[in-house]
Amino acid sequence: MDWFMHYIRLIGEAMSGFSIIVNIVDILILAGVIFAAYHFIKERRASKLAWGVCILIVFIVLCAALKLRAMQFILSGFSQFGIIVFIALVFQPELRSALEKLGDTSIRGFQHIGEQKNNSTTNALIDEFCEAIFDLSRTKTGALVVFERNTKLGDIILTGTIVNAQFSGTLLKSIFFDKAPLHDGAVVIRANRIHSAACLLPLESDREIYTELGTRHRAAIGVSEVSDCVSVVVSEETGIVSIAHEGKLLRNFNKQTLKKKLQEYLVKSSQEQKKKISSKVTINTEE
Repeated sequence: MDWFMHYIRLIGEAMSGFSIIVNIVDILILAGVIFAAYHFIKERRASKLAWGVCILIVFIVLCAALKLRAMQFILSGFSQFGIIVFIALVFQPELRSALEKLGDTSIRGFQHIGEQKNNSTTNALIDEFCEAIFDLSRTKTGALVVFERNTKLGDIILTGTIVNAQFSGTLLKSIFFDKAPLHDGAVVIRANRIHSAACLLPLESDREIYTELGTRHRAAIGVSEVSDCVSVVVSEETGIVSIAHEGKLLRNFNKQTLKKKLQEYLVKSSQEQKKKISSKVTINTEE
């Protein structure tokens, strides 16, 4: 029996040592999380909000220590929901982007099963669009055009002026003429029509990237971060033509490479989307 109790004591000592190690690891992880959160917040506008929340937490602790019951009652609601509110306020742009990406799934395509997209019309539009864009490029006329795809850009369209006109290269060049009233902003193309002009776009979220680029390029990247659209930019300084898609900027296109890339995004991607939808519809029908 003595040997049994001896082994029990050894196991207890080992578990005690293991518990200390676990506690040390726990503290180190918590310190790392706090350090990372501090560096993430301090360079953002939310840093002032974070300091305000810290002061409020200290005030809550003081109220509890001094047993100020009335103040504790008033602040009890914040202690329950304050963290959620704080996260929502601090990370509002990131949360919105994540939710918009989450909603941008292939199942959205079921809404468009009845729509008949004419690929020949889209190809003709791309040809005329490329001609117009490189006319603007040659004269170093700044331009920003957004092709709407599955994710609707209604909130962005409302910031501009509704045009709702059949696409033409001449109309596009007229809009971006530097004396035209609608030249400052983005043109949104929806369903092969120039739907709106002078639209305001969100800027890209990573300020450390593309710092040498202007607002027009940052806006093109920004709108591509929160939707599946394709943005085409003409630089006012250099005349270089660029494309923004999924938060990435591709630069230095010529007329042929721009046409090929737009066909890849606007025609081939649409065909692949329809194939996926047809496959899902067939499976659901058999079930």
